Amino acid sequence: MREVLDRISASPNLLDKAIAYVSPARAARRLKARAMISLLGSYDGANRKKRGLKEWLTLGSDPDTDILPDLPTLRERSRDLVRNNPLAAGAIKTKVTNVVGTGLRLQAHIDRQAVGMSEEQADEWEMTTEREWRLFWKSKECDVARTCNGLDITRQVYQQAKENGDVFVLLPRVDRPGFPYSLKLQVVEADRVCNPDDKADTDTLAGGIEKDEYGAPKVCHITKYHPGNLAAIGGQKWRGVEFFGAKTGLRNVIHLFYQSRPGQTRGVPDLAAVIEPLKQLGRYTEAEIMAAVISGFFTVFIESDTEATGFDYSNLGAETGQRDGDKDYKLGNGAIIELGKGEKIHDSDPGRPNTAFDAFCLAVLRQIGMGLEMPYEILIKHFTASYSAARAAINEFWKYVTAERQWLHDNFLILVYEVWMWEAVASGRIAAPGFFSDPIIRRAYLGCDFIGPSKGQINEAAEVNAAIARVNSGLSTLTIETANLTGGDWERNHEQGKKEHKKRLADGMIAPPKPKEATP
Repeated sequence: MREVLDRISASPNLLDKAIAYVSPARAARRLKARAMISLLGSYDGANRKKRGLKEWLTLGSDPDTDILPDLPTLRERSRDLVRNNPLAAGAIKTKVTNVVGTGLRLQAHIDRQAVGMSEEQADEWEMTTEREWRLFWKSKECDVARTCNGLDITRQVYQQAKENGDVFVLLPRVDRPGFPYSLKLQVVEADRVCNPDDKADTDTLAGGIEKDEYGAPKVCHITKYHPGNLAAIGGQKWRGVEFFGAKTGLRNVIHLFYQSRPGQTRGVPDLAAVIEPLKQLGRYTEAEIMAAVISGFFTVFIESDTEATGFDYSNLGAETGQRDGDKDYKLGNGAIIELGKGEKIHDSDPGRPNTAFDAFCLAVLRQIGMGLEMPYEILIKHFTASYSAARAAINEFWKYVTAERQWLHDNFLILVYEVWMWEAVASGRIAAPGFFSDPIIRRAYLGCDFIGPSKGQINEAAEVNAAIARVNSGLSTLTIETANLTGGDWERNHEQGKKEHKKRLADGMIAPPKPKEATP
C-alpha cells in the first residue's frame, strides 16, 4: 500500500508553484492529472521514486546513437584485453577453435529434381564442384595479398568479428598467371571504415556506410591507411566501394557482423559487456600474484624509536655479500646481529596465498561466462566436477557453436561461394545449364553445407552406441552421424571402405565370404 501511495503522490515543482500563485484551481487540476498519469505504469522496474532505482539513468536512443560514439573505445579495449588478458584471449581463441577449427569443408547438395539430373549425374556434379572449390579455397591465390588460404581467412574474419565487432571483406577481381579464378578476397579491419573527412553521421551515412532510402547499404567508405598508422598523420584518403555490382548485382563487399537491433549499422565486440569485470579481475589477479611473490621473500623491517640508529650496516658484507652501493640490506644464513637501543624487527606477512582467491574468481568467471555464452568450465578448461556436469557444459556450449557456424555460413561462406560459382560457371569450369537465366535453377545449384570439426566426446563408446541406435531406429542417417561424430563425409568413407575391403581381401588379410547354400 505504501508503494502505491508513493506512486500516486505528485509533489509540486517550480512550475506548479508558479501556477498556484496565479491560479490555485488550475494548479490543483494539474497535480491531479500528474498523479493519474503516474498510475498508468504497473512495472516496478520503471518506478523512478524507489531508492534503488531513482538514480538509474537510462537513454532511449536509436542503435547507432547508442553504439557508434563508444565503438572506437570498445574496439581498443577489446583488443588490449585479447593481447594482455589471459581470460579474454582464451575466450576468443576458444570460440575460433571450436567454430572454425581445422576448417569448414564444403559439401555440395544440389537439388536434383530442380535441375533434372539423375542420382549418378548429381553425385558426379557435386564431386566436380567440390574439387574446383578446393582448388580455389585451399590456395593462397584466393587472397589478394597471396598470404592466406581460405581457412586462414575464415579464422581471421571470425576472430575479427568477435574481437572488433565487425569486419569487411572485399571481393576484387585480379587475374594472375597459372590460376584459373580471378576472384580474390581482401580483409579490411573495422577501424578503416568511417565517414569520409570525419563527417558527422546523417540519415544516409553512418559509421562509414552509405545507405539508400530503405536502409540497405550502398557504399562502403574505406581509408587508405589504418587510423593508427603513422602514415595517416600526413593526410588520410578515402575510397568508396559499392556493396553490389551495378550490372550483375553480385556482392563486392561482405560486412560480417551480428545485428541485434533493427537499423544497426555496425557491430559490437563480444567482450563489450564483460570488459570491466575482465579488467578488474586481471588487476586483482596481478595484485595477488605480486603479494604471493613478496611473501616468498623473507622481508623484515627495522623500527626505531630514536632518530639515531644503533644498527651497524657496515659489518653485513662478510655474512650476506652486502656491498656499499646496495640500496637494500641482505640477511645472512643463521646470522646474529645486535640491534640498537629502541630498535625492533617486524616481518612482512601479506597473508598469501589468499585462501578465498579461487572461490571469488570462480564466482566472477561464472558471470563472465554467461556474458560470453560460454559455461565457465569451457572458459577456463575446468572439468573436474563430474562426468554429468562436464557433458552438460560441452553440450550447452555446442549449441552456441552450432548457431555460430550457421551464422558464419549464412553471412560469409555462402556469399563467397555464390560469387565464386558465378565465375566458375561463366568460365566453363563447371557445367550448370540455366544458372544465369532462372533464379530457382541458380539456387538449386548453390545448395550446400559447410561441415566443421566434430564435437568432442567424453565417453566415445557411449556416443557411438547412441549414434548407432539413432540410425537403426530411423531417427538419423549415417551422413548426419558421421559429420557429428568425426566431422567426416560418409560417402567418401563408404568409397574408401570398399577400396580397403577389396585390398585386404586380395592380400588374404580377411577370409572371402562363404557361398550361400542353394535352397532345396
